[in-house]
Amino acid sequence: MKGFRIVLKEALFNRLPRSAYLWIGIIALIILPWVVGASGGNYWVRVLDFALLYIVLALGLNVVVGFAGLLDLGYIAFYALGAYSFALLASPHLPQQFETIAAAFPEGMHFSPWIVAVFSIILAALFGIILGFPTLQLRGDYLAIVTLGFGEIIRIFMNNLDRPFNLTNGPKGITAIDPIQLFGISFAKPLDLGFIQIPGLYLVFYLFVLLAISVAIVCLHLQNSRIGRAWVAIREDEIAAKAMGINTRNMKLLAFAIGASFAGVAGVLFSAFQGFVSPESFTLWESIVVLAMVVLGGIGHIPGVILGAVLLAIFPEVLRGIAQPLQQALFGHVIIDVEIIRQLIYGLALILIMLYRPGGIWQKGGNNS
Repeated sequence: MKGFRIVLKEALFNRLPRSAYLWIGIIALIILPWVVGASGGNYWVRVLDFALLYIVLALGLNVVVGFAGLLDLGYIAFYALGAYSFALLASPHLPQQFETIAAAFPEGMHFSPWIVAVFSIILAALFGIILGFPTLQLRGDYLAIVTLGFGEIIRIFMNNLDRPFNLTNGPKGITAIDPIQLFGISFAKPLDLGFIQIPGLYLVFYLFVLLAISVAIVCLHLQNSRIGRAWVAIREDEIAAKAMGINTRNMKLLAFAIGASFAGVAGVLFSAFQGFVSPESFTLWESIVVLAMVVLGGIGHIPGVILGAVLLAIFPEVLRGIAQPLQQALFGHVIIDVEIIRQLIYGLALILIMLYRPGGIWQKGGNNS
């Protein structure tokens, strides 16, 4: 059996040049939404789009948790900052609430998502540094509790800033957000190339693929850089890292800032893609889900993190499509809510991973320790 695996590996990986695998991957990504759309409809293409956003979020959190070893349970707050930034700057909400803004923008506020993305990178990185400063001396559970509190504070602010002046529209959320546009092309409409029409959901998929690949490349370069090695040194032994001359304070703040900036960009695109944001999208549970993706795939291992994000983004939707009709067929109505089943499976999967494969499904170096 071992000999067969060696022969199979030789046949698959040593016979073709690397460029061939690159082109195979590109072609697979191009046709993937068409295959999924033809077999499962637009719903499953939307699931793929959200899976790519989760990949960006998981890679950003991996910088903080996987590289620097800082347990962050409030990571989704930076996602919320990006989402609300675009929602406020590209929707009718602010002009409707404030006369001065309506006078300054008589045709409404329609900021480009790419301008807002740059703003969100700066804003989220700044809030990452603000979060990092008071937590520099904290580790482990204490750090987790403080970051958890930060995430909940941001969500509560979003939920309550509808009075005395209506900034976020509170629990009702913000609607009518402008869709993604690039070079005059709206991603909310099909693109007619003459010989083929590309649906808007497919355009979003290609954009999110480029974003996810770009973030993964940045993370790979960071991991192999002096900064990445400094983060690993801090993660393994902070006292030893400090003794070697590493500025642990600046390195920690940099990890928070970079991880937060990735979440800010993802938030902008989420807001533009969804067309609606509310505090319900940025609960503690979302932070836990993103952390679960990092842990499940393999902490600190970029391919593993991507795998974990894909599994935990797609599997619950598969479960939703199976469990609800099955309960209807067996009992005539839904007995157990699908969301409860999903949370139980998340918990069970993480327990099994931590017990039998603590390094994650796809561990760096392939060891099982």
